[in-house]
Amino acid sequence: MLGLPFFRKRNSSVVNGAHADDNALISLRGVTKSYATPAGEFQALKGINLEIAPGEFVAVVGKSGSGKSTLSNMITGIDRPTAGEVIVAGAPVHKLGEGRIAEWRGRNVGVVFQFFQLLPTLTVLENILLPMDFCNMFSARERKERAYRLLAQVEMTDHADKLPTALSGGQQQRVAIARALSNDPAIIVADEPTGNLDSRTADAVFHLFENLVRDGKTILMVTHDEDMAKRVTRTVTIADGQIAADTGSLRSERLHLPRTTQNGALHPPPMAPGVPLRTGATRLMSEGAHA
Repeated sequence: MLGLPFFRKRNSSVVNGAHADDNALISLRGVTKSYATPAGEFQALKGINLEIAPGEFVAVVGKSGSGKSTLSNMITGIDRPTAGEVIVAGAPVHKLGEGRIAEWRGRNVGVVFQFFQLLPTLTVLENILLPMDFCNMFSARERKERAYRLLAQVEMTDHADKLPTALSGGQQQRVAIARALSNDPAIIVADEPTGNLDSRTADAVFHLFENLVRDGKTILMVTHDEDMAKRVTRTVTIADGQIAADTGSLRSERLHLPRTTQNGALHPPPMAPGVPLRTGATRLMSEGAHA
């Protein structure tokens, strides 16, 4: 297994008047998002500049309607910026077409939703296998073995053949986390992952996230839970579509680690002609998390 990341002098540049780091795993540069409403144009994000290093555990906090979820949707490619650049895991996400971005997201970003979003007609095991099938990751035998390993990691092996409706909210969220890890993404983006859970179950889910970060994953978590936000390595506060406060910033650069399908790999996205692929950093595969 690879050891701790190395550090080196930072390579940086200035983009749209903001200090931009070429070695950040996640980089938003001058990101603006506007929506047309009956009352006129509404700006959900206003010139966001944000750099996140490999291995950070970042909480995004703020009032309802402040732009937190819109920010996370920029990173996952679920939504697109009106202006600005979004570079994630080496890919210019803002330039990828609809068909390409779905496969890129499936390979590089694990998304955890507040309401789980498990397919109700598929078993727990089938829900975890689906992203591997969709992105054609691993062999058929490896997929099933990997799915069972992930279920063991979140302590849900005994529920593999159940439908999601037979599970509690906390159990469904554990399965959703296992599904997010299916293709071994370097990044996990979680939007209010504990919002519908009781405090004990929420704490168990958070502990699982802590173990994933300890094992090398990078996590961005949108949350209203102030107690949870105090336990992460960095908190970014959003207010009126802007970054109002940031408890930390990208302080160091990691040397680019070998890309493997076993150690938190960055999987090269399918790129449109003429779109350059930037280099990114990879981290370690998560093993043995407990919740």
